[in-house]
Amino acid sequence: MRPNALRLCLCLLLASLTAQAGGTLRVLAWPGYADPDLVQAFERQHDARVEVTFVTTDDDLWERASAQGGESFDVLAVNLAELQRLVNRGLVVPIKPDGIPNTRHQLKRFRDPATLPALQRDGKLYAVPYTYAEMGLIYNRKLVKTTPTSMAALWEPRYRGRILLYEGSSHNFSMAALLAGISNPFQLSDANFNKTVKQLIALRANRPLLYSSPEDVVKLFRTKPVALAFGNYGGQQIKALRASGQDVGYIIPSEGALAWLDCWAVMMGGRDNPLASAWINYTLNRDVSRQLTLRHGLSNTIEPSTDSTEEDKLVWLQPVEDPERRAQFWQRILSGYRRGMF
Repeated sequence: MRPNALRLCLCLLLASLTAQAGGTLRVLAWPGYADPDLVQAFERQHDARVEVTFVTTDDDLWERASAQGGESFDVLAVNLAELQRLVNRGLVVPIKPDGIPNTRHQLKRFRDPATLPALQRDGKLYAVPYTYAEMGLIYNRKLVKTTPTSMAALWEPRYRGRILLYEGSSHNFSMAALLAGISNPFQLSDANFNKTVKQLIALRANRPLLYSSPEDVVKLFRTKPVALAFGNYGGQQIKALRASGQDVGYIIPSEGALAWLDCWAVMMGGRDNPLASAWINYTLNRDVSRQLTLRHGLSNTIEPSTDSTEEDKLVWLQPVEDPERRAQFWQRILSGYRRGMF
């Protein structure tokens, strides 16, 4: 072989090996799921580049995940309810369990298909559990002298202008429906939908402040006389608030609390990217998962929770009847627009 041809072959071989060793991983996740130092450690291990996009509401996640038919990202963190929506639209692909050996470290209830059938469809695995939390009620001990027992406290006129609500639409509908005693807060009939809308209009009249992240909550507690907050992020919010010096309490309401289980799923964009499975496996490393709890107050799927949460009161999120309709009406409620709502 001539020297120039040999040199060309060697260059092509090196380029091929580099491509195999490196590459780019596009991650769509929630705050706290991809801390910079942990991302950098993954990049060093795999000689790769990781691009992380954070979302703060399910509405935002859906908009980004559904763009370009799921080709915009390789892997995403999504709760079980939203996962069904992604599977239905063909935006995520089945996961090969053999490519994620660290699942063997997970607690049995998170790796036994019988306990979480929503992870599978037609016998194929579509997601791997990562973290979970309940959505309880946070109260400021300095402003709320008697410990509340129900989410109904958010509607009390004495707290007008001093309550925090999560910005996303779907959870607010489900929370209000659960409080109203609707048997299935995730599948609302037209009559129950209208009933819930009226409840949310009444809640809007209590002049709530809105937040989208745990950091927002800390900032608002520091700058506003916040008495009560719907704790969409559960323990993550409590940890952040207490770390900032806030004297807050936290309860699981008597009517029960919505609870989410976030999982990693592989999107259409990552179907041929080995880094997608490598990332999921990496986050299930015992030391990496533990950081969820140590840094952010979130429960992980590796270690038993030390929280005294009343688990019999937890209502695990399910797919809702019409997420687009919920989002549309929630924006109308926030804006005060009511024409044609009923």
